[in-house]
Amino acid sequence: MFGKRRKAFLVSAALVGGTLLMTACQDTEDGAAPSSSATDVPAADVSGADASKGADKGTEQGGGEEPDAKDGGSAEGSGADAGDGTKVPVQQACGANDISWSTRSESQAGGYILIMAKAKQGITCILPAALPTVAFGSDGTEAGPAEQSVGDAVTLSGATTAYAGVNPKTTNTDGGKELDSIIVGVGNEDPDPVSLEVGTITVDKPVVTNWHTAPADAVPSA
Repeated sequence: MFGKRRKAFLVSAALVGGTLLMTACQDTEDGAAPSSSATDVPAADVSGADASKGADKGTEQGGGEEPDAKDGGSAEGSGADAGDGTKVPVQQACGANDISWSTRSESQAGGYILIMAKAKQGITCILPAALPTVAFGSDGTEAGPAEQSVGDAVTLSGATTAYAGVNPKTTNTDGGKELDSIIVGVGNEDPDPVSLEVGTITVDKPVVTNWHTAPADAVPSA
């Protein structure tokens, strides 16, 4: 009786052992994760290493020193390139409203009007190598050239003064218009010509000189 029970127990034990063995094999084949070993890298360390690599890559692609202003230009303002890498300030052409105007009557050459032009404070500008535009009366009679060639451009700045001489009457007749002012502009396209008081003058075929830097050179000869 006892032998039969022992045999039945051994059979049961074998069956249970076989079942456990099959279960363990099945868990391994199904991809169950093995236990961590002492050499495994923690997840936090792995992510930290990846982040560090990303930061290093970002530094290589977009970091580094900013370019020096002198390498990129424009640190010292705009201007024209002189050809050797330096910048030359670009000067503007004068307009009538950039200038302080004055006149005076002169007795030389039968009498003429001397126009004097100085740049207003803080302004540097260029009077072009062309006749000043001088007009008379409501009909806009303009003065012709008193010189055979165009003079040099004049840069106005500070105390520099440009001079032009106007002979309002070049004819020997008694005709002409009686006026007391002239209209002056820097070229025919000047949008802001000025009216200058000159006293009573007789106008008949007027002429005007180029701009000069000495008043003695601005005496109209015709």
